[in-house]
Amino acid sequence: MFQLEWPLVLLLIPLPVLVYLALPARALQQQAALRVPIIDDFRLGVMQADQVKPHRWRQWLSLLVWLLLVFAASRPQWLGESIAISVSGRDLMLAVDLSDSMRTGDFKIEGQQVNRLQATKQVASKFIEQRRGDRLGLILFGTQAYLQAPLTFDSNTINRLLQESAIGLAGERTAIGDAIGLAIKRLDLESDNSRVLILMTDGANTAGEVTPLKAAQLAAERGLKIYTIGIGADEQIETTWFGIRRVNPSAQLDEKTLRSIARLSGGRYFRARDSEELARIYDLLDELEPLPRDTQSLRPIQALFAWPLAMALLFAAVLVVPRLWRHL
Repeated sequence: MFQLEWPLVLLLIPLPVLVYLALPARALQQQAALRVPIIDDFRLGVMQADQVKPHRWRQWLSLLVWLLLVFAASRPQWLGESIAISVSGRDLMLAVDLSDSMRTGDFKIEGQQVNRLQATKQVASKFIEQRRGDRLGLILFGTQAYLQAPLTFDSNTINRLLQESAIGLAGERTAIGDAIGLAIKRLDLESDNSRVLILMTDGANTAGEVTPLKAAQLAAERGLKIYTIGIGADEQIETTWFGIRRVNPSAQLDEKTLRSIARLSGGRYFRARDSEELARIYDLLDELEPLPRDTQSLRPIQALFAWPLAMALLFAAVLVVPRLWRHL
């Protein structure tokens, strides 16, 4: 269906006529009452007669340019067919740790050793793609917490911003409390939607102005449920040139605090020791937060103002360029 977003702009169509009538007429040049005809007068008269038709042509073309400009200013649009979208009524915020410890390469994807952030990106990407109908947001935190994307139905944008994130982008330390506080601030607490925060980290709170437990208490008061995910492999045995040694990649992981955060807010704590376990956690989150889905209809809008605007500029160039060329 065709429509004009600003139809009242069409009232400007008679504006050139009104301006022409409002401006005072140009005074006629005084000429002598008696003139002696000479040959140049006849030549001039023939030239003026030849120019009458082109002059009128330019007037009509100028009028067409004005009509096209007014039509483009009225914002013509084409409304597409109605599209049904499933809406769940759930606000879901992802908080991803970008501290320096996420460089640890203790995860494997398709047989290749990757660091913790790469594994998080791949698994979370599939989780985000399945969130059709949810409003998603993204928080990246390190020494400080940043809102990378507010709540939106555009899951593709959330996924792209997550894939573009890099270790150290928000600092080298970990501010878990500030990330929770930012989620509380940015989630729409006045809506009736279910509010959930999924916090992924591999360390302990080493920065920030708000302690994690205090932030969790505030979240519980505001109805924000927090699911915490501790990332990192278990203790491993490595063989080196100097013999066998025990290595714990997750020595800095504060599981006690993450469990307390989940308990205080009514959520749950998960431990992701490898990429397969991390994927299972995301599948489990769907089961823990089931919601009835409603259907809303949207109609895509295609703007058409560029076409009349381009034609107006083209016809204006036809009027202006020849005169400029003659002057040059």
